[in-house]
Amino acid sequence: MTEGDSIESLLAARKLLNSSLDKSRAVALALGKTGSRLEEIKERLPSSEAAFRCFSMQKCSFVVVRNQIDSAIGPAAAVLKVFDSVQELEKSLISESHSDIFGYLVVLKQLEEAMKFLADNCRLAIQWLEGIAEALEGNVAVTDRYNCSVKKSFRILHELLAYEASARLNGGLLFEALNYLESEFNRLVTENTIPFALVASSSSPGKQAYIGSSLMPITVIQKLQVIIDRLKANGRLEICISVYAEVRSLNIRKSLQKLDLEYLEKWAKEFDDVQDIEGLIGNWCKHLELVVKHVFEPECKLCSDVFNKIGLDICNCCFAKIAIQSGILSFLQFGKNVTESNKDPVKLLRLLEIFAALDKVRVDFNRLFGGEAYGDIQSLIRDLIRRVVNGACEIFLELPLQVKLQRQVSPPPDGSVPRLVLFVTDYCNQLLGDNYRPILTQVLVIHQSWKQAKYEEGLLTRLIYSVIKEIALNLDEWSNSHQDITLSYLFVMNNHCHFCNLKGTKLGDMMGDSWVKAHEQYKNYYAGLYVRESWGKLFSFLRQDGLIASPSRKASNRELVKKKLKDFYQTFDYMVKKHSCWVVTDKNSREKICQLVVQAFLPVYRSYLQNYGVLVEENASGGKYVKYSANDLEKILSSLFQPNLRKNGSSRHLQFIGKIKNVVTHQFHLMLTAS
Repeated sequence: MTEGDSIESLLAARKLLNSSLDKSRAVALALGKTGSRLEEIKERLPSSEAAFRCFSMQKCSFVVVRNQIDSAIGPAAAVLKVFDSVQELEKSLISESHSDIFGYLVVLKQLEEAMKFLADNCRLAIQWLEGIAEALEGNVAVTDRYNCSVKKSFRILHELLAYEASARLNGGLLFEALNYLESEFNRLVTENTIPFALVASSSSPGKQAYIGSSLMPITVIQKLQVIIDRLKANGRLEICISVYAEVRSLNIRKSLQKLDLEYLEKWAKEFDDVQDIEGLIGNWCKHLELVVKHVFEPECKLCSDVFNKIGLDICNCCFAKIAIQSGILSFLQFGKNVTESNKDPVKLLRLLEIFAALDKVRVDFNRLFGGEAYGDIQSLIRDLIRRVVNGACEIFLELPLQVKLQRQVSPPPDGSVPRLVLFVTDYCNQLLGDNYRPILTQVLVIHQSWKQAKYEEGLLTRLIYSVIKEIALNLDEWSNSHQDITLSYLFVMNNHCHFCNLKGTKLGDMMGDSWVKAHEQYKNYYAGLYVRESWGKLFSFLRQDGLIASPSRKASNRELVKKKLKDFYQTFDYMVKKHSCWVVTDKNSREKICQLVVQAFLPVYRSYLQNYGVLVEENASGGKYVKYSANDLEKILSSLFQPNLRKNGSSRHLQFIGKIKNVVTHQFHLMLTAS
C-alpha cells in the first residue's frame, strides 16, 4: 500500500465516526422527550385493553357468520343453476314430440335426475343455512333484516325441495308425463296385439293348426321395454303388468272362441253319457296341445322379450296372470271334472287319453309354468295327474271283479254273443293296443312308485288273463241258464266262434294260438251238437215206418204219407219260427251251420218226396200236402240266424256298437255303485 492510500483511508474512517456520534446524540435527545408520554400511555393502557377486547369479540362473531355464509353460497348457487336446468327441461318435455318416444323418455329421465339433484342440493343448502341461523341466534350485532333474509331463504329452499314431489302429484308435470307413458304403453300393446290364427288343418280334418309368425314387431318391443324401465323407476310397474296381462289375455280368449270351448264349463253331472265324454275328451286333448304349444308358448316368449330387462320374476308374474286370465285353469278343471264322473270302464280309456295328452305337453308345461309365480297352475295340474293315475288304476285293477259281478245278468235270449263279451274283448284289445298299452303301463309304474312298490312286469297281461277267465266262467253260468238245450249249444258255439275271431288281434296274440285253436274245436263240436239235437229230430217224420209197397195198400199208404207230411210241416214251421229268432252273428259261422243243416236234412227230404210224394200228388188236391219243394226248404234253412243288423245296414251296426258300450258301462256303473 502507498503512503497516499493510507491517508485517504484514515480520513474516511474519521468521517464515519463523526456521523455515528451525531446520530447517538440525536437519539438520546429524542428519548428524553418521549419519557413523559410513555408514562401517560401506561396509565391509559388498562381501559384501552378492555375496549379492544370487546371489539375483538364482535369481529370474531362476524368472521364465524362469514364462514357459514361462504359455505352456503356454493349449494345455493348450485340450487339456482339446477333449477334453471329443470325449467329448461320442463319446456323441452312439453315441446317434445310424442311420436319420438325415445327422445321423450330421454328428456323425461333427465328431468327426473335434475329434480332429484335439485332436491339434494336444497337439502345441503338448508343444512348450511341452519348453521348460519344458529350462529346469528342471540347475536346483538345481527339486525332483524338479516333474520328475515335467513327465514325467507329457508322458505324458498323448502319450496324448491318440495318441487319434485309436487310435480308427481295429480296434475303435476311428472304425473302427467307418467300417465302419458301408461297410455302410450296401453296403445302400443293394444294396437300390436293380433288374434292368433287358429284354423282347421286341411291335411288332417278336425285337427287344429297354428298359422302365424312373430307376435309383435321388434321396434314395438323396444319401445315397450324403455317405457317399462321408466315406469318401473317411478313405482308404476304393477300397473304396467296389469295392463299388458289384460290386453294379451283378452286377445287369447277371443282367439280361442273359434275352437268352441264351451264344453270346458261342463261339470261331471252334466255329461249325458259315455259317448258325450268320449267326444269331448278327444277335443280336449287336441285343444290342450294346441293351446300350450301354439298359444302359450309364443305368448311366453313375447312376455319374456318385453319384460326380460327387469328380471325373470317379473316375466313369470306377468305370464302367470296372462295364463290364468286366458283360461288355462279351465282346461285343467275340465280334466278334474272328468275324473269325478261315473266310474265306468270306458272312463279308463278316457283317463288314459287325458294322461297321454298331459304327458305330451309335460315338458312344455314344466318350461312354461315352472316358477314360483305359477303356484295355482302347478297345484291344479299335480292334483289332476294324481286323480287320473289313481282313477285309472282303480278301474283297471277292479276289472276282473266287475266282470264277475255281471254273472247275475241274464244271457241274450237269441243265443248271440252277450254284449259284455263283445265289450270286454274289444276293451281288452284296446288296452293291449299300441295306443293305450304304453300309457297304461306308464300309469301303473307311477301308481306303484307312489305306493313305494316296484312295478312287476306282466302285471297288465296277468290282469287281462283274469278278466278273460271271469268271462269264461260267466259263459258257463249263462249257458246252463238256457232251458232249451239246443239254444244253449248255439249260444256256446257263438261265443267260441267269437273267441276264434280274436286270432291276429292283440288279445288273441296274448292268449296264444293254442287258446284260439281250442275255441275252434269247441265251436265245431257245439255246432254239430246243435244240428243233431234240433233239426235231426225231424228225420223221424220222414221214415218209411208203416209204408208197405203193395197196390192194395196204396190208399192206406197215401193217408199215412199225408199224415206224416202234415206233422212234418207243422214241426218244421214251428222250428223255423223258433230258430229264426236265434242269431249267429258271425257270417262264416252262420253260413256254415246253415250248410250243415241243409246237408244233413235236405237229402232225406228230397228222397222222401221222390219216393212217396207221388202218392199225394195223384190226388187232385194233393198239392196242398206238399207244402215246400226241396229248393224252398233249402232257401228257408239257408236264411236262418240272420241278425237284425244285417237288414239295417252298416250305420245301424255302428249305432249298435255304441249302444253296447252304453248298456255295458251302465251295468258296470250299477255294479260299482252297489259294491
